[in-house]
Amino acid sequence: MAFAVDKRDIEFCLFEYLKMEDLFKTEKYADFDREAIEMVLDLTIKLATDKIAPLNIVMDREGIGFDKGKVTTPEGYKEAYQALCDAGLVAAAHNPEYGGMGLPHLMATAIGEIMSSASVAFAMNPGLGATAGEVIEVYGTEEMKKLYLEKLFTGEWGGTMCLTESGAGSAVGDLKTKAKKEGDHWLIEGEKIFISAGDHDLTDNIVHLVLARTEGAPKGIKGISLFAVPKVLVNDDGSLADANNVICGNIEHKMGIKGSPTCTMVFGADGPSHGWLIGEESKGIKYMFLMMNEARIGVGLQGQSTAAASYQEALQYAAERIQGVDIAKMKDVDAPRLPIIEHPDVRRMLLTMKAFTEGMRALLYSTAYFSDLMEVHEDENERKNYNSMMELMTPICKSYCSDYGFRMTELGIQILGGYGYTIEYPQEQYCRDAKIASIYEGTNGIQALDLIGRKMTAKGGLFFMTYLTRVNDFINSAKEHARLGEFAGKLEKARDSLVQVAMSVQQAGMSGDIYTPVLNATPFMDLFGTIVMAYHLLEMAVVADEKLEAIYAKAGAEDKEAQTKIIEENPEAKYYDGKLHSARFFIDAYLPHTMALAKTITSGNKSPLEIVF
Repeated sequence: MAFAVDKRDIEFCLFEYLKMEDLFKTEKYADFDREAIEMVLDLTIKLATDKIAPLNIVMDREGIGFDKGKVTTPEGYKEAYQALCDAGLVAAAHNPEYGGMGLPHLMATAIGEIMSSASVAFAMNPGLGATAGEVIEVYGTEEMKKLYLEKLFTGEWGGTMCLTESGAGSAVGDLKTKAKKEGDHWLIEGEKIFISAGDHDLTDNIVHLVLARTEGAPKGIKGISLFAVPKVLVNDDGSLADANNVICGNIEHKMGIKGSPTCTMVFGADGPSHGWLIGEESKGIKYMFLMMNEARIGVGLQGQSTAAASYQEALQYAAERIQGVDIAKMKDVDAPRLPIIEHPDVRRMLLTMKAFTEGMRALLYSTAYFSDLMEVHEDENERKNYNSMMELMTPICKSYCSDYGFRMTELGIQILGGYGYTIEYPQEQYCRDAKIASIYEGTNGIQALDLIGRKMTAKGGLFFMTYLTRVNDFINSAKEHARLGEFAGKLEKARDSLVQVAMSVQQAGMSGDIYTPVLNATPFMDLFGTIVMAYHLLEMAVVADEKLEAIYAKAGAEDKEAQTKIIEENPEAKYYDGKLHSARFFIDAYLPHTMALAKTITSGNKSPLEIVF
């Protein structure tokens, strides 16, 4: 099947649902208009289709080469990377002063989806360099900005985030990497593992952002500092000097994302490895969170984008694969054979993939849009509200989208049947590539703890109440909708259960029962995420319904038969009708799961804590 992007739904999210063009009325984005955005969208789709998607299977089959500390990428990788750099897409939302495009975060998210759909493994490399650059731009010295930023934002150099160590993965505060002061810089000594894009042959230099503990610093995360440690030292004029004793000791051989070099990085073993402090000592974890929070939303986007690619593959296959007859003609041996897209169970799986993919897209794009509005809105209170909602949604974006993105690729395999399990089609690769998203950048269990332990209680529950007010306003208006009101009522009941569960968990914690919230953090994440999905899908359905009714009115189609004919013949009507089905199906088929989750969480069952394993 040919690689495909759902450009129509991306455009719907950008322009009809989120109304991105409102941003162009602000000073920050006044230089952009819809035409410019659509040009970037088309450029990204062409690059993803022509250069990156064909490389995805090659990278998976050949993997990354490693010989005597040298990491090499498969043939065609450098050319595709250079094409991305030439297109200016490495730092789409970053500062134009240093080589970024200055696009809204919302548009950068759309670009990220398209690139990751073509190849998650490929898209990771430039993404890491750009986010490393952002940390330096916000917290670094003027000298650092001068030396590193343009090279990182244009993709001339790569970047990494070096947190994880053996024995100090999720527990970052246990790290052992040391930093010793020497003159105006520091000597870094230690080993980091599972470092994405830790070494490769795509760029002449890689700027590592390394967490380390300075001499005499306190234990735990409060004693961690952040350092910029280039693979190759940089002269004052920006030219490259000597190697900085940053060595790749090994690469991981993985289940998926085999085109992404996952490295063990050794600092200071073969001589001094020089690093430069970013910001103040012992505040490294705060600085790194800027990169980690962006990465967490990016990882959620990986889950969604892989699901989107899997859905497009499954949809094309199901339309072409001939097998079986209509269920009503099972006994007729001469009955015409049908494409499997006509079989009810296949249709159920396809609509499940469609609904989840579209809902996750809306969640991720909306969260990115909160970031844009937070920067440009004139009212300070509104800016704070958008920041609150972005903070609350970040763990949900990461966890829910990575979990269900993986599950959608499972359905993609199921639709293709035996062929889905073979390497003849990319479905099995999509599934393997998607699995890591629930593990790295903070496992989903940790995201759940972040949601229930920090984000729900932040500022006296302000984050949660701000978001809840937004959902409540929508429900109150949608309950009177002529065709979708009943679904708003179902969402209202689910929202009530969310509030009750949140209160129950909070009361348990306040009473001294600290284990109940922790034990139920993951089910709570699932509960909250499913309600968020239903909200977005229904909100989009209201927009789609208005558009569809306008098409009916223009054509004078007042009865069901005439409307059905328009849906069959008019691509726009078909699209909007599909949005309505996505919302209705999700709310009837998946929103009821929240009621079961609510009972699970409030049951008081503590068997996992009590059992003797």
